[in-house]
Amino acid sequence: MARFIGRKTELKKLQKFSEKKIASFIVIMGRRRIGKSRLIAEFSKSFSHHYFFIGLPPDKDVTAQHQLDEFSRQMARALNTAYARYEDWSDALWALGEKLKSGKILLVFDEISWMGSKDPTFLGKIKNFWDLYLKNNDQLIFIVCGSASSWIKKNLLSSTGFVGRISYNLTLKELPLLECNQFWPPNISPYEKFKILAITGGIPRYLEEIDPKVGAEENIKNLCFTKGALLARDFENIFSDLFLTDSLFYKKIVEVLATGAKEREEICESLGIAPSGRISGYLQELKLAGFVTRDYTWNIDTSTNSKLSKYRLSDNYLRFYLKYIQKNLDKINQDEDGFHFSSLGSLPEWHTTLGLQFENLVLNNRKLIREALNINPGEVIWDNPFFQRKQAHIPGCQIDYLIQTKFNTLYIFEIKFSKNKIDSSILDQMQKKINALKHIKGFSFRPVLIHVNGVSEEVIESGFFSSIIDFSKFLDPDKLK
Repeated sequence: MARFIGRKTELKKLQKFSEKKIASFIVIMGRRRIGKSRLIAEFSKSFSHHYFFIGLPPDKDVTAQHQLDEFSRQMARALNTAYARYEDWSDALWALGEKLKSGKILLVFDEISWMGSKDPTFLGKIKNFWDLYLKNNDQLIFIVCGSASSWIKKNLLSSTGFVGRISYNLTLKELPLLECNQFWPPNISPYEKFKILAITGGIPRYLEEIDPKVGAEENIKNLCFTKGALLARDFENIFSDLFLTDSLFYKKIVEVLATGAKEREEICESLGIAPSGRISGYLQELKLAGFVTRDYTWNIDTSTNSKLSKYRLSDNYLRFYLKYIQKNLDKINQDEDGFHFSSLGSLPEWHTTLGLQFENLVLNNRKLIREALNINPGEVIWDNPFFQRKQAHIPGCQIDYLIQTKFNTLYIFEIKFSKNKIDSSILDQMQKKINALKHIKGFSFRPVLIHVNGVSEEVIESGFFSSIIDFSKFLDPDKLK
């Protein structure tokens, strides 16, 4: 098993429950490959007994009975007993509950939506299983987890049957940048790490596949453009497992967002559908799955939330797959030499795509930015990408990232990736954005530039930016000491 990296905060939260003198029911969600099972495995080391059960991957031919039979087989192996075939979940759960009456025990149902989605009585029986057996052992922790976050939210977290029973709900996000660093030895350059992260994001399962003995370009070739490679096939696995029969429409939405953030109406226009109906549900499910982020804008004058929002494809792997891997799959799958990948720079529109990937990395690690500027979290009223629509006396504008503090200060960020040093043209671009906010009175404006590949002397000497942050320093352990 690969070395366990990061998740100290999440592990500490879970360990607090193992210290309580009461049974705990915990729900863990997150996209596939995010490290749910790995975190639970690490947590299980403090238990004298731990039992893991996982559902069969979804398939149109897999029935509710198949799921129950597989559970029964796993139970026989876990308890070292003879296999018994059950016709009903109540009987199987009773047999398991009889073995869990005492002792420090961790019980895990992994991919619970796979287990129970085809049996309408499954979750009711899980509730009874908890009420009649599990909660009576004050040293037991019951964890259910899964990638189908929308199913879990609807059927567990929002279900009246589980009100007051769930002790804690944990949603795993991408690993923060400082923890991603640990997948490389200290001699690897920040730019080489950045190229990998522009494709993998902070997804630990993908980062585990890195071979530090070869460069970023070779790693990308091996992971993305080689027949049978993990990132060449994982997209289809993700969507078929999570969304089943509707997976094609989810893909279409993601493809629309691959070119940049959009409002719901813009997404509908691109898809040629009416803005009413099921689209909001699809977007919400993509959001819960961890692939899409909904960025709300706000009214700066009143510090109140706006109804306006944009949906952003916040998963770097999905965008890279759609832009570059999917289009070359036939060549990749012909044979090992079917697709000739020479470098990232040779990919069409790579630097435009890289700008979007860079923006995701920054926004997913905004805590580092706030710390670099010594902004206390308690001072922040709002922080998000910001946009305003054009009106009669108000120009439209789009700001990569904006922080509003309770001291009436606006930090206006430009997140800029450039293959060359950023030149003075950035000054006019930023001034236009500031001018678009001039109708807002009583605020101080502090422009901030975030870059990764250098800034010209002219930009530095202008004194225009209140801060210039070299994002690469967060990928360089020496600069963080």
